[in-house]
Amino acid sequence: MAPPRPPPIRSTPTGAGVELLFLRDEDMRQAQDLLMLACRSFNAVIDQELQAQGLGHAHYRIMQAVAQQPGLPVGGLLDLLGITKQSMGRALGELLTHGLIRQETAQQDRRQRQLYLTPRGTEIENRLFSLQREVLLRVYRNAGGRAVDGFRRVMRGLIDESDGPGVSTGAFSPSDRSSP
Repeated sequence: MAPPRPPPIRSTPTGAGVELLFLRDEDMRQAQDLLMLACRSFNAVIDQELQAQGLGHAHYRIMQAVAQQPGLPVGGLLDLLGITKQSMGRALGELLTHGLIRQETAQQDRRQRQLYLTPRGTEIENRLFSLQREVLLRVYRNAGGRAVDGFRRVMRGLIDESDGPGVSTGAFSPSDRSSP
């Protein structure tokens, strides 16, 4: 069965007045549909590799966060991912058991546990990132620099709109990884 196709994109007029964005409910529905389908498709790129490793998307989100911020405290991970202790505890426990993440006691606060990827965890996270990177690279190149900049501004705006304590658009800034 073929995946559902995104809704057709309503053409945007060019010329005078383009910067005055007039958005109708159908434009908002379309944006919501596109976000949902894009997230599903982007995550599907790594599904086969995750399955081969016996991992799920929650495991990868944790590994991705720890790869971006080695030494991230467990509490900081909770804030960053915006998930419950119970949800994170299960996935994090499995990553620790499988030797993909290690935790160390922080020197400045012995109560705090800091997280690091193991060499095997780094290898798997890099492989998963590479799969998604290739997709992003093709799409970014096809869209062009202005579109990529606009996309980043929209995504950061969505994050800023839903920010809770500890959530920052800087956590995964473009400079942290290779740019297309």
